[in-house]
Amino acid sequence: MQVKRNPNHEARLAKLTVRFASFEIQVPSHHPKANPRQPVKLQVILAEEEKPHPGVNPISWLLLTSLDISSFESAITCVRWYSYRWLIERYHFVLKSGCGLEKLQLETGRRIEMALATYSIVAWRLLWLTYQARLHGEESCESFLEEHEWQSLCATIHKKSPPPEKPPSFREAVRMIASLGGFLGRKGDGEPGVKTIWLGLRRLHDISQTWKLSHQISPP
Repeated sequence: MQVKRNPNHEARLAKLTVRFASFEIQVPSHHPKANPRQPVKLQVILAEEEKPHPGVNPISWLLLTSLDISSFESAITCVRWYSYRWLIERYHFVLKSGCGLEKLQLETGRRIEMALATYSIVAWRLLWLTYQARLHGEESCESFLEEHEWQSLCATIHKKSPPPEKPPSFREAVRMIASLGGFLGRKGDGEPGVKTIWLGLRRLHDISQTWKLSHQISPP
C-alpha cells in the first residue's frame, strides 16, 4: 500500500499482512429488552505492516465492519477505504469550513439534501484544486480555467492589460484566485486554504464574466 507523506514521515510503499474473521457481539444480559434482540454479526480485519522502515511507526489497524468479508479481496477493499479516511475527513472539512454549509442554518432535511447536492460538487472541486496545486503545481492552469478566466485573473491581480500570452501555472493561478478571497501570500503563510480559494472563485466568476462580455462588445 502506498503511504502518503505527512509531517511525521516520508511517503513509502508499505507491505501489509491482512487477516480477517467473523464474530458476534451478544446483547448485554442486563439490557431490559435483551431477549427479543439478536446478536450483532461483525467482521474484524487486522492489517499489520511487515518490515517497517527504521524510525517509522508501523501500520497496525484493527477494523470492525458490518460488511460481508468473504474473501481476501473484499478485506483488502476495506483496508483501502480506511486508508482514504484523511481525504474523507478533509472533504467534510471543506463542506463545513470552506463552503460554510453549517452557517446556512437550513431548517428541513429536504433543504439540507438540496444544498448538499450542490455543495458536494463545489467541495470536490475545491479539494481537487488544493491538492493539484501542491502535487502538480507546474502544469498549466488551462486544465481548470478557460481562456477568458485566466486572462481576467491575471489582468485583475497584476492591474494591467492586456494579459500575458502564456497562461500561468496551476499553482500560480490557485494562489492568485486565493488572493481574491483574502489570501495575503506572505512568506510564512504557506499555501492557501480552501476558504480563501472558495471566496476567490466566487469573485473570479463575476470578474471573468464581465471580462468576457466586455470583449464580446465591438468598439463603436
